[in-house]
Amino acid sequence: MDQSSSIPVLEFDHVSLSFDEKPVLTDISFQVEQGGTLMLLGVAGTGKSVLLKLTLGLLKPDAGKIKLEGQDVVPLPESELQPIRKHIGMVFQEGALFDSLTVYENVAYPLREARETVEATIEKRVREVLGFVEMEQAIDKLPSELSGGMRRRVSIARAISNRPSMMLYDSPTAGLDPITAHTITVLIAKLRDMERVSSVVVTHRLQDGYVLSNFIYAPGPQALVAASTHGATDHTPATRFLVLRDGGIYFQGTGQELADKADPYLHKFLI
Repeated sequence: MDQSSSIPVLEFDHVSLSFDEKPVLTDISFQVEQGGTLMLLGVAGTGKSVLLKLTLGLLKPDAGKIKLEGQDVVPLPESELQPIRKHIGMVFQEGALFDSLTVYENVAYPLREARETVEATIEKRVREVLGFVEMEQAIDKLPSELSGGMRRRVSIARAISNRPSMMLYDSPTAGLDPITAHTITVLIAKLRDMERVSSVVVTHRLQDGYVLSNFIYAPGPQALVAASTHGATDHTPATRFLVLRDGGIYFQGTGQELADKADPYLHKFLI
């Protein structure tokens, strides 16, 4: 996947999917630009996680196209999807680390799956991504020795080890205290602003989306600074919001447009 392309990193084009003749997603269309962020909201059972599985090619839609860097991946066989998935990082809600492996081995796992065999190369990359998420001090620990927030950060390190151009986050801040949740949001911004990584973020925390809309990453103790006061608004890829309801798109637009909507259902997400 070529990050230099102006083609959307991800595009859903009139995608529909049913399970046992029950519609799960209906006529879903959206785009995510290079370095852009899509905040995906909706109550339980509206198809948010299904959308992530469709993006990864783990499910096939009944209708529509799903394009990654302009290529429709729906008709591709599993053998052709595997190389494409290497360019997509996935962070699961609970981190999904291997309990019996150290932090080092967890982060190294995707590199070994990609058939990297030079241990010095693996170690260099593992230390690099652990440093990026500020977790190198835990390199020899087991997941059971880490807090929930630390496990989530290691999970992000593992997901970016293969230098993905797009990240999928399934409720990355769920169950975390506000301070730790903010740390994860800062990491998402850091990947966006320093590595130009696109993101699809399933979340119940609307404030995470507003932070990503209005702030940019800046190295230093403050970490995030207001985009508007640093002349970065025109250069920071858009953060957009998509609200699913009953398997369809109920709202799609900017954070400001969401806040301005006089809609009782949407205002459930603003509280």
